[in-house]
Amino acid sequence: MGTGVGTRIGTVAAAVDLGAVIRAARAAARMTQVQLGRQCGYSASAVSRIESNKLVPPRDTLLRLAAALGVEPEALGLVPHPGELRTGPDASRAAPVGTVAVRVLGHTDPDRQEDEPVRRRQLLAGAVGLGAAMATGQGRADASGRASDPAGLLEAALFQPQSAEPMSPPRLQLALGAARRDFRAARYTALGENLGRLIAAREATREVTTGAARERTQAVVARSYVLASELAVKVNSDVAWASADRALSAARESGRPAPLGEAARVLAIAMRRSGRAGSAVRLLARTAAELDAEHSAQAHAVRTSLLLTGAYSAAQAGDRGTALSLAEEAEETAARLGADPRADLYTVDATPEQVALYRIGIHNALGTPDEGVAYARSISPVVFPTAERQARYWTDVARMWAQIGDHHRTYTALRAVDQAAPEEARRPSVQALTADLLYTSANLPKLREFAARTGAR
Repeated sequence: MGTGVGTRIGTVAAAVDLGAVIRAARAAARMTQVQLGRQCGYSASAVSRIESNKLVPPRDTLLRLAAALGVEPEALGLVPHPGELRTGPDASRAAPVGTVAVRVLGHTDPDRQEDEPVRRRQLLAGAVGLGAAMATGQGRADASGRASDPAGLLEAALFQPQSAEPMSPPRLQLALGAARRDFRAARYTALGENLGRLIAAREATREVTTGAARERTQAVVARSYVLASELAVKVNSDVAWASADRALSAARESGRPAPLGEAARVLAIAMRRSGRAGSAVRLLARTAAELDAEHSAQAHAVRTSLLLTGAYSAAQAGDRGTALSLAEEAEETAARLGADPRADLYTVDATPEQVALYRIGIHNALGTPDEGVAYARSISPVVFPTAERQARYWTDVARMWAQIGDHHRTYTALRAVDQAAPEEARRPSVQALTADLLYTSANLPKLREFAARTGAR
């Protein structure tokens, strides 16, 4: 890229999901949007727009992005101009900017003629350049080169796809069920290890099925990516955007309301975490309204989960009225469902206890943790059937007491998180709560030992 250096780097390959690739590379490099923007002359908001495929930067900026992220320009879709070799001080700007066709919320540029399988293979091929960056990311690989933490495993599953043979529908369901059990048991490393094989098998099966069988497979594919997105949120990985987008695309093709609602939910969570809580609320409310016309117990359960996620997102945006209104609506729906086994969901439960749990988080987000105390005391964590949900209860309780300023109860709740699900205690957001206690004057027995064991220090 320097003066006098020849370059054949030119147009941008049309098949690259640019935003997803940049997000994954930035996550692997452990950089914030602010840090990346400073190296490329962009603001953090501009980087956010690039990563959400709302802004396509010029070629010279893509070259700076590649250099900052430590990936080859080809990983960002830059391809040669046939037969062209530019030199001199203007070499980095000599070639005209190509085009980038990106997917936003599952929609594709109408001018493109490739079918979905071809486009997907091209997209993944464009991300191969991420391999070196992921392998060298701090804590991302062991001596054998295999990723050793859930975030690295997840990124490899999404951007370094394994080869796999198609599977029969019963085997697909069994594999998905095993992954779901890992998630519900908060075995995130095991889930990350299995997701690569699971996603590869589902993609291979999807490409060889047609008709009703393809629709069923699409539903399984969607839920695989829902689990991937849930895991990304747990481990604070930016690839939640990419996995949620793929989940929504597959769910739309399945034609089934429950997978569509589940995919919309994880996409809204990714939106909220990127600072777009208002947009997340609108997406959730719209999808919940669409599901209102469906009369199956599972569709109503998904609608309840959408309302709860919408309530929490509204609280994150500081909209108390909308947050409490959506929570009340969710509570009414959950009460009507009762203990209907047909209302079973993949990651959360549509029950009154779940609503109470969300209300704790809602009041934490609104800055009124004292209003969440009654909800925390109204339920026992043992009512939640999974380790993941029990840990979520204790995490929200820990946040509640931390905001109130009760360090002893915060510490008690954090130890309960570790007891319910050790990998939950090692999530970045939970580690931050533990680290904060280290700077208080409270006498908390064995706190430093606990912080060291959970990775908070």
